[in-house]
Amino acid sequence: MQAIRSISLMLTAVVLTATLVSPGAAQKVPWNPLKRGSDNMEVLGHLPLGPRLSVADMDIEQEMHRPFAYVARMVYGFEGPRGTDIISIEDPERPKLLYEWRIENQDLHQGTGGMDVKHFKWNDRYYLVQSLQFGEGGPNRDLGAVILDVTGLPDPSTVREAARIREPEMPGGFHNIFIYKHSNGRVYLFTTASAPGALIYDLGLIVEGDLENARVGMVPVPESAFGRGRGRGYHDFYVGYHPDTGEDRFYGGGTGGYYIYDVSNLEEPQLRITLTGISGIQSGHTFTPSADGRYVIAESEYQYAPLRIFDLQPALEGEVTNIRSPISAFTADWSHLVHNHEVRWPYVFVSGYLDGLQIFNLQDPENPATVGYYDTYIGAPSADRPAMFNGAFGVDVRNEDGLIVISDMSTGFWTFSMDGFQGWNGENWGYPNISSAQDWDRPVVTRPISDH
Repeated sequence: MQAIRSISLMLTAVVLTATLVSPGAAQKVPWNPLKRGSDNMEVLGHLPLGPRLSVADMDIEQEMHRPFAYVARMVYGFEGPRGTDIISIEDPERPKLLYEWRIENQDLHQGTGGMDVKHFKWNDRYYLVQSLQFGEGGPNRDLGAVILDVTGLPDPSTVREAARIREPEMPGGFHNIFIYKHSNGRVYLFTTASAPGALIYDLGLIVEGDLENARVGMVPVPESAFGRGRGRGYHDFYVGYHPDTGEDRFYGGGTGGYYIYDVSNLEEPQLRITLTGISGIQSGHTFTPSADGRYVIAESEYQYAPLRIFDLQPALEGEVTNIRSPISAFTADWSHLVHNHEVRWPYVFVSGYLDGLQIFNLQDPENPATVGYYDTYIGAPSADRPAMFNGAFGVDVRNEDGLIVISDMSTGFWTFSMDGFQGWNGENWGYPNISSAQDWDRPVVTRPISDH
């Protein structure tokens, strides 16, 4: 029965891709050995990092005087480290490995290890948070994340462990994380765990030593036919300021679909919009809004699944509370799967697994169009693991100068530039200057802006 449902989902995704993507609008030129990327993409640098399937997600600092990238390291059925690599991108053409943090007693640990990594600033010090997942039969099953103080970089001798976040009642660790500077001025970690929602931690309290009071809330996943009780959860999420209402908003993909909450009051999150009952979706994955909060890009993790584009305007205007029909979709190759993404309106930067880096333009949301690509992985689909699970995993963009970076599960760390993209500020496009990149030194806007 499960196999039948899986086949049904795949067929539904193929139909969606065929019907929602305009002919030729979001397709790339077929790859060949002499042309791995589009003419407007330039490979600046490449740093191999070790065994295949040992590289996970990544994050880069946005301030030009701190040219550092953080790459999570995992073991996925093969040899590999469990921890974090710190890379200097002071010269993007020559990325340099500065420091390796590894969990102690590597061989005793079971499970994936490092998965997601983010950074933050608090009281003039800089930190990275490495999410961790360890399995039964080894130590640290209750360890969700390690926080490192990286203020002294590029001197690797100054890196020190600042704290560990444990959840003994919810073993299994943290999968995906997001760090958000709230409109109240505090910095919070949102994380997936073995819980029916996203846990929220006050990172300022943690690095100041108050672990007991650091968990300040949870954003629940509504119960549905796909999961009830503890049998539900989020996979991934984004948190950002919603300029039209002055709210801090949480966008989460998980059991049953996608959910948008007002988290201005972290103790009492308010459900605003749901995206459920979507054909082909039993569980949401990566979920990211445009800078103004009108459009969302939604991923679901199975072969043949495109990125679905939804227009939230009917819900934002109060006409409906649930959206179930996308207005368009994007895929690089209908037989593959596109994955994580970063939105810098009108561009969406995608780590496309077997298709590498993909960039499409969402200025006409009903007709997303490819504007650049580069294949960071030229191997075949995996034969001993899920076929699509290889290649480009994490993607990030430095707003100041437009540097694009990719972490590839098997080929390592890449830096790129795209012709005509020399940096990003939403206001240059008539949009709010809001993205996943946090401004640690300025307060979040606390008043609605005028329509653009």
